[in-house]
Amino acid sequence: MSRRQGNGYRDDSPEAPVYDDAHRAFLHAFFSNSVFTSDTLKPVVAAILSAQYPARPRLEGDITEPMITSLIQNTNAKISHFDFEILSAREQMKGDRTYALVNTASDTFTQLATSFTPDEIAYIKRLLDAMFEENNSRTREIMAVKQMRAKQLAKAPPRNRQSQAATQVDAGEEPTQVESNVKSISHGDCERVLQILVTQGFFQESRSHYYSLAPRGLLELRNYLKETYNEPPPEDDDEENEPIIRIRDCEGCQEIVTIGLRCDNRDCGVRWHTRCANQFFGGRQGNGKRCPKCKTDWMGSSYVGEKADRVQPRGSTAGRASRAQDDEEDENE
Repeated sequence: MSRRQGNGYRDDSPEAPVYDDAHRAFLHAFFSNSVFTSDTLKPVVAAILSAQYPARPRLEGDITEPMITSLIQNTNAKISHFDFEILSAREQMKGDRTYALVNTASDTFTQLATSFTPDEIAYIKRLLDAMFEENNSRTREIMAVKQMRAKQLAKAPPRNRQSQAATQVDAGEEPTQVESNVKSISHGDCERVLQILVTQGFFQESRSHYYSLAPRGLLELRNYLKETYNEPPPEDDDEENEPIIRIRDCEGCQEIVTIGLRCDNRDCGVRWHTRCANQFFGGRQGNGKRCPKCKTDWMGSSYVGEKADRVQPRGSTAGRASRAQDDEEDENE
């Protein structure tokens, strides 16, 4: 018969059917830090379990992903009544898992209001519009913003064209006074906002100075991104128009793709994280490498992310050189 420990674990099972001091300490760690990577969370869990059972100390290497998942499941069962949830997502390039404590009752921008002014929040929305509208077309799904463009967006447009206000106008509503009176922010404030967003794990800056959403940003903004940038066909449109889908999930892991690969057929909606595509196509050869949806030959040369802004057409000398540089950067990042 298996032995059940006080922290809810059995020797032969990762299940944790109780909510005890270990779970409380685990939750407290998230209230203190909000976001962890797998590498930063493992020593925290090891310390918690070691404190609970000093006679059986745990090392960082003893902590497995099922143990973390079990702690999260039981903690979420307790805190869901208070509109909190610990979510996780994998970093899109390396696959490292990130964990974040999310308030499910209020939108992310309401929470950001404690750190930023209304004008700064409007600036953040302009950054998102640039990522997912301006830099996200049928031919180039960049979903990132260059540093120079990010600084240019510090200046508010002549008319307020923030996503929220635009949505209100389309719905026949009047923009709120705050939204209709958005002002520019200084370059100094722009740099400070960007630095905070990177430090807090909402944005990430690449070595080529592109800003894009980091795992925490994707976790907290997932619903907002799909509701704001994916457009259903008009209900009163007699023609059978296709919906506009700018935010797509990976064919493999079903998490949002802002860095990865797309089918070479531009009319196809298949997107992959590179690691997920490698897992799917890795054992296939020749004609076996076809898009699972449209059956187009899979070349793996159509990118999503900043590579889509840098890679030249396939076959050109510049294109080969650019791809070689990108591959080298991927290995080093």
